[in-house]
Amino acid sequence: MLNVKVFSLGPVQTNCYIVSNKQKDCLIFDPGEEAAKILKVIRSNQLKPRAIFLTHAHFDHIGAVDALRDAFDLPVYIHANEVSWLADPMKNGSGRYAELPNYIISPPKVEHIIQKEQIFKIDDFKFKAVFTPGHSPGSISYIFEEDGFAIVGDTLFERSIGRTDLTGGSLEVLLKSIHEKLLVLPEDFIIYPGHGSYTTPAAEMEMNPFLNGF
Repeated sequence: MLNVKVFSLGPVQTNCYIVSNKQKDCLIFDPGEEAAKILKVIRSNQLKPRAIFLTHAHFDHIGAVDALRDAFDLPVYIHANEVSWLADPMKNGSGRYAELPNYIISPPKVEHIIQKEQIFKIDDFKFKAVFTPGHSPGSISYIFEEDGFAIVGDTLFERSIGRTDLTGGSLEVLLKSIHEKLLVLPEDFIIYPGHGSYTTPAAEMEMNPFLNGF
């Protein structure tokens, strides 16, 4: 059974997820900020990071990528549509806020560009990357079918959905992604979002005001 640790980090409390197995191998999803805190948890628990996976390239999900990648020599995975965002503060959003640093991640160091939906097998980890655009054009959800959970970034939240007023956003596309890729999962599947508490498809189908009229 996999262990999922969540940390709410940075100026907008973005969820970073560390998924680990019994052998202490781990994958890091959306390290958005506060790299020192993530490093401390990894080292204090003697975890062995294998890769960084990004749900999308907004600034609050990528701020600690460089530090973690350099510390452990990790490959980084991101959707092809958002590789250029890593070096563009206006696309990743950090350039829109004067009080924030302009996050710039070097695109040539992104070893793995995800261009199609696929199943990943890394050590004991097996999961599927499915495309869930709408919040951003390259949003990905990572589905751990055998373990009953999904990491969905800013696609779906508890009683809410991702915003669609940023670069490449589309409400119509987002709702289509949610209904065709996430709400079709088992009703008790755990949905881990980019912000806030986890939820389930059953809870959102019943209680989410953004979905009831679709």
